[in-house]
Amino acid sequence: MRRRTLLTGAALGGAALLTGCSESDGPARAEHSDAADRLRRRAAHDSAALLARYDATLAAHPALEERLRPLRSEVARHAQAFTDDGAAPSASGTPSKAPAHPAHAPAVPEDEKAARSALADAERGLADARARALLTAPPELARLLASVAASGAAHAYLLADPAG
Repeated sequence: MRRRTLLTGAALGGAALLTGCSESDGPARAEHSDAADRLRRRAAHDSAALLARYDATLAAHPALEERLRPLRSEVARHAQAFTDDGAAPSASGTPSKAPAHPAHAPAVPEDEKAARSALADAERGLADARARALLTAPPELARLLASVAASGAAHAYLLADPAG
């Protein structure tokens, strides 16, 4: 009898705790708060910068086309995901456009292995930054950041793999 009472009490206590929680803990957690919109724009900009790095690497090392093209395509989709549906309206009320590539192309090492390593480092660094950003992101944006961070970590692994 004691075990049943203990389990019932734990279940009721857990239910009480869960009902006190909500997905929206005020303005800091709002999907379209100023902070969330800044985080989304930053993520879109970072993806555009990574996309520019892929493009520069492909231009410098055409032999890497088969290996890099699928990863580059995913990075392009990531940049678009941060601007779709959740795009912050501009002052004119129209959604902001997809981020443009940075004005200058990033430097690319002359050696193919070093170029892949530089891309892997960029992917890994961005994945780590996105994982840290999860702590302050609202739920939907956090899920997107987590998914893109996981993808970036996988890209880093694939780029560093000497067999691939």
